Amino acid sequence: MVTEHAPRPATARGTGLPPSLSPGRIEHLAQRITAAPDAARTTTTAPYTGLPLADLPVSTPGDVEDAFARARIAQRSWAALPLSRRKKILLRFHDLVLARQDEALDLMQAESGKTRRDAFLEVTDIAITSRYYARNATRYLEPKRRRGAIPLLTHTTELRHPKGVVTVISPWNYPLSMAAGDAVPALLAGNAVVQKPDTQTALTALWALDMMHEAGLPDGVWQMVVGRGSSIGGALMDNADYMMFTGSTASGRRIARDAGQRLIGASLELGGKNAMIVLDDADIDKAADGAVAACFPSAGQLCVSIERLYVAESVRERFIAAFVARTRRLEIGAAYDYGVDVGSLTNSSQLETVTAHVDDAVAKGATVLAGGRARPDLGPLFYEPTILEGVTPDMTLHDHETFGPVVSVHSFRTVDEAVARANATPYGLNASVWTGDGARGRAVAARVHAGTVNVNEAFAAAWGSIDAPMGGMGDSGLGRRHGADGILKYTEPQTVAHQRVQGFTPPARISPEAWAALLTGALKALKAAGVR
Repeated sequence: MVTEHAPRPATARGTGLPPSLSPGRIEHLAQRITAAPDAARTTTTAPYTGLPLADLPVSTPGDVEDAFARARIAQRSWAALPLSRRKKILLRFHDLVLARQDEALDLMQAESGKTRRDAFLEVTDIAITSRYYARNATRYLEPKRRRGAIPLLTHTTELRHPKGVVTVISPWNYPLSMAAGDAVPALLAGNAVVQKPDTQTALTALWALDMMHEAGLPDGVWQMVVGRGSSIGGALMDNADYMMFTGSTASGRRIARDAGQRLIGASLELGGKNAMIVLDDADIDKAADGAVAACFPSAGQLCVSIERLYVAESVRERFIAAFVARTRRLEIGAAYDYGVDVGSLTNSSQLETVTAHVDDAVAKGATVLAGGRARPDLGPLFYEPTILEGVTPDMTLHDHETFGPVVSVHSFRTVDEAVARANATPYGLNASVWTGDGARGRAVAARVHAGTVNVNEAFAAAWGSIDAPMGGMGDSGLGRRHGADGILKYTEPQTVAHQRVQGFTPPARISPEAWAALLTGALKALKAAGVR
């Protein structure tokens, strides 16, 4: 049985919210939304309790147009600032995120229902992202000398110009990481950003915007709009110079199509059905701990979390016993402290999906080893961390992403079989390999069709290696965040080549035939000399 955790008592306001989220503070953040004074309003609810959380103005397509108009004016001045000035603002933002983290943690928990432990990972992620790009922006963005067409005579430089105004559409599951994490490199590269955070977690994104303004970001450079994609999505696409989207594969396909029609770039992090492989030489206790960390963070509502476990037949029984025991000991509940292991799902749609997937699997013969039920006694959207065995291809969750605290366990006899089964999906976002032999683990990882693969870690090793690219293959998306790709995608490369003395056209005193022979000889000499 999953352990329950008594929630921290509600405040005097009777909302169950911590004191930091006063009505005045929430309204201050809501006022940062770009919307008309008489805009329609929408109310969000707190997943822990189902009670009203925030009353937010709703942006219209006209509001989006206005935001882009202001952004284009602000972007010109922003891009003209020395990079050193932009870097200082991002480093001040880094400091503010760490200093004011308690409010950010309260917001993330209130809006998403996740635990404080999971929310803290987002704080660390944004601090790392801000520091990394502020410290490394110069080497990515500064003009670079390139080898010219004719040695010594062609002076060639690569420049990087901002795209202009970037649209960022961010999801509800990691509201700080996905909102600020994608905006930071776009801003450093000299772009303005118009962002649509998911309405459910808009306050967290607005908090990041508030901190950025306190750090010194000029007005208009980063703006936020709130509304349904069906209402304002067209305006966000029609005005964008680049599109950054995190969400479902179905929505990503539509955005890719529309971006292609407009001939603008797009980076898309989409769905996943991520696999974890436990080899026969793995440390079982460490692998079981790793499986818990891989499957149940943010109640499984994490794009890189594990939903399929493949365990070597020889260690299957020991691993399952250890994994099930650990899962059953997890504390589940609603609390604004670090005492809870697993929090709530974020919305009723996710609860319905999780319930439907588990019920379908059980009805078709799967066995529940742990969890397998909703917990309305704890709150409206709680579901126990669930382990299933005997999942077969006719069950919905075998191939389809659940995006909840549910994992299926399978066994394999050979490494080739494990790799083939891990790759038997159109997705390719993240994977995990557990072994006692690091070289063996890296060799297996290289065979897995996924944008990131972790050895003896769930997902944090690859995600946290911010100097390396992160993104998906196949139906898991296009483009990458982090590393060089994460900032250069927001720029337009330009080559400036200055030809001196003599170019490729023959001088008047030499015939074309003689010139061709001369150049041919020069090319052969360059190859012989080892010139690249």
